[in-house]
Amino acid sequence: MAHDEDLAARLRALLSGERGVTEKRMFGGIAFLVNGNMAIAASAKGGLLVRADPADGDRLVASGKARPMTMRGRAMTGWLRVDAASVRTKAQLTTWAKGATAYARSLPAKR
Repeated sequence: MAHDEDLAARLRALLSGERGVTEKRMFGGIAFLVNGNMAIAASAKGGLLVRADPADGDRLVASGKARPMTMRGRAMTGWLRVDAASVRTKAQLTTWAKGATAYARSLPAKR
C-alpha cells in the first residue's frame, strides 16, 4: 500500500515553515524529520506514524486516538500509529504534528 499523498501534502503544508524540517521517503511512506530525527510520517499502512515522548505514550494511547506502533510483533516505545480518521481536520493533524516535531526537536541533532 502506498502512503496517502493527500495526508503527506497536508503535513508538508503544515510543517513548511518549521526550522530544520526535511522530508524523506522511508518505509514506503513520507517522513518528516527535524534536525535529522524522524518526527511524523504519512504511513504506507495508512494514517500517521508519530514519534512521541515515551513518557506520554500511555496517556496518548489511553485517549483512544492512537495505538502503539509494532514492528515484527514488538511494540516500539515512543512510536504511535494514528488512523486517518483521527486526523481529518487541520486542528487534529496540527496537534499530532506539533507534538511530534517538538519531541524530535528535543533530541540531539543528527548529521
